[in-house]
Amino acid sequence: MQSHEIRFGDAFETFIEEYLRFKGCEILLKKLNLENGDRLNVDQYFKYQNKVYFIEQKVRDDHDSTKKRGQIENFEKKLNLIISLYPESEVIGIFYFIDPDLSKNKNYYITELAKMKDDYQVETHIFYGKALFDYLDFADIWTTTLEYLALWKVEIPDLPEINFDLDAEATFEEIKDLKPLIYRKLFDNEQVFEQIVTILFPQNKTLHLLVTYFEQQPLAIYKTLAVKLRSKLK
Repeated sequence: MQSHEIRFGDAFETFIEEYLRFKGCEILLKKLNLENGDRLNVDQYFKYQNKVYFIEQKVRDDHDSTKKRGQIENFEKKLNLIISLYPESEVIGIFYFIDPDLSKNKNYYITELAKMKDDYQVETHIFYGKALFDYLDFADIWTTTLEYLALWKVEIPDLPEINFDLDAEATFEEIKDLKPLIYRKLFDNEQVFEQIVTILFPQNKTLHLLVTYFEQQPLAIYKTLAVKLRSKLK
């Protein structure tokens, strides 16, 4: 799933870049060199109407606290470098998440971008979904994007079946002997349980079988797992 998401994000970078080019934006070289020899890669980087835009683009805003701080630090490095490259131009820095339904760290990003706006005296923004294209006055790009995504979903071949409750007994036999530490990680992470486990087991059939199985095991860890999972199923 992570691999598919990474590839989806890479594809969306190309997709949006092509539309920006179509709209008359001048696409700039995305690889930037720092004085120490390090290189930075900008997701979207272009000139439009005498302004220089750079966009840090992600699929969804679901990063943990360490990752979100790293993202902001990386954003500031790019902002600082681009300002030095275009001292006579108006630079606009944008944090963009494709998925408009997840905004876990929105307040944090808003606060940090506001600090950069004041300190660097440049325009900064955070956008989700359609909002970026409304801001650029390219609202039709988002409309077309949704149309193509819907078409792609219909046409994509051999989508894997992700409802593992269709044959709960077989699924149960496949997963019942996983190590307890794996189940602990799954059950203790609310986000993973809500966004992944409940999708894979929508009728809870397999999960109920697991509860019964855990309760029958002699080790204490299985009793604990049974209590955790039964609580979530309620």
